[in-house]
Amino acid sequence: MKILSITAGAAGMYCGSCFRDNALAVELIAQGHDVSLVPVYTPTRTDETNVSRHDVLFGGISVYLQQHSALFRKTPRFLDRLWDSPRVIAAFAGRAISSDARLLGDLTISMLEGRSGALGKEFEKLLDWTVHEPLPDVVNLPNSLLIALAAPLKQALGRPVLCTLQGEELFLEGLLPAYRDRALALIRAQVSEVDQFIAVSRHCADYMSAFLHIPKDRISVVPLGINMQGYERHTRSASDPFHVGYFARVAPEKGLHVLAEAYVRLRRRMGSASATLDAAGYMAANHRPFLEQVQRILADAGRAGEFSYRGEVDRQGKLEFLGGLDVLSVPATYDEPKGMFLLEAMACGVPVVQPRRGAFVEVVDQTGGGLLVTPDDPDALADGLYRLWANREETARLGAQAFSGVRQRYSVEQSAARLLDAYEIACRPAAEGVSC
Repeated sequence: MKILSITAGAAGMYCGSCFRDNALAVELIAQGHDVSLVPVYTPTRTDETNVSRHDVLFGGISVYLQQHSALFRKTPRFLDRLWDSPRVIAAFAGRAISSDARLLGDLTISMLEGRSGALGKEFEKLLDWTVHEPLPDVVNLPNSLLIALAAPLKQALGRPVLCTLQGEELFLEGLLPAYRDRALALIRAQVSEVDQFIAVSRHCADYMSAFLHIPKDRISVVPLGINMQGYERHTRSASDPFHVGYFARVAPEKGLHVLAEAYVRLRRRMGSASATLDAAGYMAANHRPFLEQVQRILADAGRAGEFSYRGEVDRQGKLEFLGGLDVLSVPATYDEPKGMFLLEAMACGVPVVQPRRGAFVEVVDQTGGGLLVTPDDPDALADGLYRLWANREETARLGAQAFSGVRQRYSVEQSAARLLDAYEIACRPAAEGVSC
């Protein structure tokens, strides 16, 4: 099958959606499929072999300039190529290009307005680009924020267009109300342009069906899958310090402050036993005060010396970090639709303690690799952590179930197979004349 897969760059940071899109492309290519993985906005960054194309559609600098100045909506293409260079975009990613929903209301609306909006020139450039590309069997968009690409791509290519749903509701909910309402109206009005939607979890499918007014029979669930290479189970002794870990973006919605509060309560119950709270993951500059708040929670309880923040880590750093944990917890304060960090921890045989919400419920239920507790409740989270510290046999059992369960349910090979099924479903209405 020949697949044109669009993926959204995240301004130079490691991004779970980029990881997913790239891992699936790698696996499908290994299976003999012809996959063209093309980034929009910025080049993607992954901690595995990156198979995305060098060229970038809707280059972040061009998009920014056209949004804020009508002059750049009329500049000739040869000038656009200067700032559309991936090298130039990468140099400015994370500085001139923001991914903060609070700052991107106008740009979000312009993108969703498609050819009739301020970014009309970029849509025309997209159509010109398709003329020189091999004709794909299917096209896959990375999220509903790019749904305005569906109609022009279908018109230009005459092929089914699918759209992945993988957490963009958090961005939409973060927009100012006027922008949020307008964005939702624009997305809902274009749902019919998409042949099939792909949700990364059952929770995601159910939520987005209601949120974006998508008929449930037009959503295929393709659970996340990870490449298990390099993930190993590490045996830890009950005499070692109890290592509690957090591996996600350092941002309020991911709940590191909840984990810090729970850790303080846990330590009160552990007596003189040793423990640490270790965190790793990307942190935007504007979230530095949040990290300082977390550090104050621990310092006020006399636990400052037991906390470490490792920053953003590469693949080897990730494997080493996760391999050194006794338990992982990312107590997100919203209904997380993905939870890739759970799969990564479980692949190392690390059990998890998670709030009973979002995709966490199905991941823990499917693998048997952890405990579920009351959301937004540091006491309940502390109870779950204490249970694993006090009963190392249970911790070992849950770790073994995590290790095997994630391999049985959440490998990238299984995810790729489900994705191909979704592509076949999308091709059926247009079966005549389409080789899928």
